[in-house]
Parts: sequence; C-alpha cells; structure tokens
Amino acid sequence: MTTTPARVTATPAALEFISALKTKYGPLLFFQSGGCCDGSSPLCYARNEYGIGDADVYLGDLDGTPFYMGSDQFEYWRHTQLIIDVVAGMGGMFSLDNGTGKRFLTRSRLFTDEENDLLGTAVLHGPQS
Repeated sequence: MTTTPARVTATPAALEFISALKTKYGPLLFFQSGGCCDGSSPLCYARNEYGIGDADVYLGDLDGTPFYMGSDQFEYWRHTQLIIDVVAGMGGMFSLDNGTGKRFLTRSRLFTDEENDLLGTAVLHGPQS
C-alpha cells in the first residue's frame, strides 16, 4: 500500500444526505462532537456558522465539506478511521440534520499497522471555516 488512507470517509447514503443539505443550506462544515450536548455525533453546520479554533484538527473532506474534531479527542481517535453514515432518527440538537427524520452517525475502524505507518504522527490543519 502506498496511498495514505483517509481519516474520514462517508457512506453513499451519507454523501447523498450531505448533498441535499448543501443544496438547502449552502457550504457546510462537520465537527465531531466529543460527548457534550449531543453525545458523540458528527454535527453538521452551515460553514459560516461555526468557528474553527487553533486546537481543532482537520481530518479531511466529505464531498467538499471539511470535517474537524478537537485535538484532545483526536489523540484518542488518531488510530481510527471515521466512517460517517446516515440512519433514521433525530439529529443533534445543534446540527442541520435535526428535524429531518435522519441523523448522521459515526462508525469506525482501526487503521492497520501499515496504515498507521503511512499516516505517521502528523496532525492535520486544513481549510478554516
């Protein structure tokens, strides 16, 4: 393997839902909740309505939508690929999926030793909101 694995990916259903939300709200941003108000849900915001801080880690894009999490939480998840899915249910209270009858859900898998070697120890800093 020579390609660095994505730290975050999405299922086809999640990508379709993201597309629908982008059509309704414009550019979006995801932030992986760390367990406060909305548990550990991936929260979806209009890009201009959520401020990314210096301690937030950029994991990658889902169909052009940047995905972040806090650096403290990243230390626990750095060996794990996040797989964003969509299921029936109530979205996070502050998330744009709230009230749609669907919600984003984070699934995960551990990176292999080879994938961890490719990822190295770098913390990503990507596009700011």
